Amino acid sequence: MRKIAIAATVVWASIAGAALAQPAWPSKPVKIIAGFPPGGSVDQVSRIFAAHLTQSLGQQFIVENRTGAAGSIGAQAVASAPGDGYTWGVVFDTHAVNPSLIPNIPFDTLKDLAPVMLIGTSPMALVANVAQPYRDFRDVIAQAKKQPGSVAFGSIGTGSLGHLAMAQVGNQLGVEFTHVPYKGGGPLMTDAVGNQVPLAIGTVFLATPHVKAGKLKALAVTSLKPAPQLPGAAPMADQGAAGFSALAWWGVIAPASTPPSVVKRMHEELAKALKAPAVAEKLTSQGMDIDGGGPEVLDKFLRGEIARWADVVKKNGIRAGD
Repeated sequence: MRKIAIAATVVWASIAGAALAQPAWPSKPVKIIAGFPPGGSVDQVSRIFAAHLTQSLGQQFIVENRTGAAGSIGAQAVASAPGDGYTWGVVFDTHAVNPSLIPNIPFDTLKDLAPVMLIGTSPMALVANVAQPYRDFRDVIAQAKKQPGSVAFGSIGTGSLGHLAMAQVGNQLGVEFTHVPYKGGGPLMTDAVGNQVPLAIGTVFLATPHVKAGKLKALAVTSLKPAPQLPGAAPMADQGAAGFSALAWWGVIAPASTPPSVVKRMHEELAKALKAPAVAEKLTSQGMDIDGGGPEVLDKFLRGEIARWADVVKKNGIRAGD
């Protein structure tokens, strides 16, 4: 018995020693992959978190923009990264659309990626350059009915929530809009401000700075209630599209092999960041309703969004690259 006890003590000491030998996370720079270009909301959210985490945890959190294919290139980069806690991703609403939009997408959205946090949601805003004649969404509908196909709008890409929302509301109203896809919110806003595209749909988070600067005017929002950041922009539901609602969202993901304990720690640190006044103000002032839900919340939300938008993609025959 004494030999067994000694052996057990040795084993336990070895395990404890190995555990103590493991460096505390994070012990080196951490990468946050943003699947859209600089200037868009995903990039902005990623950088807000990176700056806070760098300060609070004492290691550099570095944002890397891996753009293209409606955010799926960035998500693939996360899915194929080692699950060691040093690669994370910030995704947008397109993350729930891509499984039905992109043929042979090279990863399984639900199996190859671990949900970490549902950061928050936001209405989208339909905006126009101030030189455009539209006063509100009613004017847009009237023009689309008067001259079918004459109303063009830009979104952050094919299959983006903005694209699908306009397709769905067009179906509801019996009108057709011409879609102009961009490779992210930054390029979209640049062309909207430059009047290169007459209408643009993006998150309130993305559009608000340009509306406040007097470069764009907000015609409508996609929530059932007005967005306080854009006074005067009535919901589409109040401008002829009864009951219509669609919310953009942001989430944090990790490689599926990331240990649950590390995912839990990251969620805790992100939750602390959301409670920091400087972080919360930056997000809420531009239209985000902060959620902060953990892995289970994001997983349930994501599954629901995948099912909803797969139906819209199928009914409208939307394909990647359209």
